[in-house]
Amino acid sequence: MHGSTTAVPARHPSSLAAFFIAMRWMARRMKERRNRNALMELSDAQLKDIGLSRGQTESDVHIYCRS
Repeated sequence: MHGSTTAVPARHPSSLAAFFIAMRWMARRMKERRNRNALMELSDAQLKDIGLSRGQTESDVHIYCRS
């Protein structure tokens, strides 16, 4: 009789996986902050050129992402 070798899925990520999840979250937040700060440095005319208003750049409703 042969034993079953099915793996039981983990309910909670390992501490290493949780660390990488947290790092990805932090990196995404930092990128969003850099982008938001870059937008805040633009003049109203420059914002108009890319189709945004000052109010949109000050809110979290619109997040502009540059590469």
